[in-house]
Amino acid sequence: MGDTQLIQEDIDSWETMMFLYNSAIKEVGTKLDILNDEFVHIHKYNPIEYIKKRIKTPESIVKKLKRDGYDSTIENMVNYINDIAGIRIVCSFTSDIYRLAAMIGNQNDLTVVSIKDYIKNPKASGYKSYHMQVTVPIFLSDRVVDTKVEIQIRTIAMDFWASLEHKIYYKFEGNAPEYISRDLRACAEIVSDLDAKMLQLNEAILEEKEKQEREKKQ
Repeated sequence: MGDTQLIQEDIDSWETMMFLYNSAIKEVGTKLDILNDEFVHIHKYNPIEYIKKRIKTPESIVKKLKRDGYDSTIENMVNYINDIAGIRIVCSFTSDIYRLAAMIGNQNDLTVVSIKDYIKNPKASGYKSYHMQVTVPIFLSDRVVDTKVEIQIRTIAMDFWASLEHKIYYKFEGNAPEYISRDLRACAEIVSDLDAKMLQLNEAILEEKEKQEREKKQ
């Protein structure tokens, strides 16, 4: 009887936590949509290409806890896994990444817990992305729960590289041959060069348009 009750309590706690994480993703997703719409309204420019949302699977959560040396409990899940609720924002240019990060940081009802800038400081693999861990208050009928969400902000090129890198390493279960890791790092450099060139090109286009507008007024 006691074991059955304990299992039921675990199930109830699990379902409550998943409800909170799903609610947090909806809240942050709505905020991002509003920020994007406002930016389009004011600047006639869309900084967000697309948004991906996901909740980690139970299998993935347990695997990560075991890898980090923690027992598979709901308490450990809440305390030690920060990316159960994840939102990935994909932008056109690197300048959009920092612009969006600043806009997210200025939201009064979001708390930025930590920032990891893998663009200025890429991982050894060549991975680049801007990570923000935030908490968002979820208002329940009897209490308010601050719930963690990880936000990743990348360019299209960074997202393309990260997606392929993940698929390649998944096939090798993290033990890819050195020549593959080396080639992936080389591809990451190509991606960085492409991002820099596209940003430079965009800035040149904007400058030319402003010049033409000034000449029209003269």
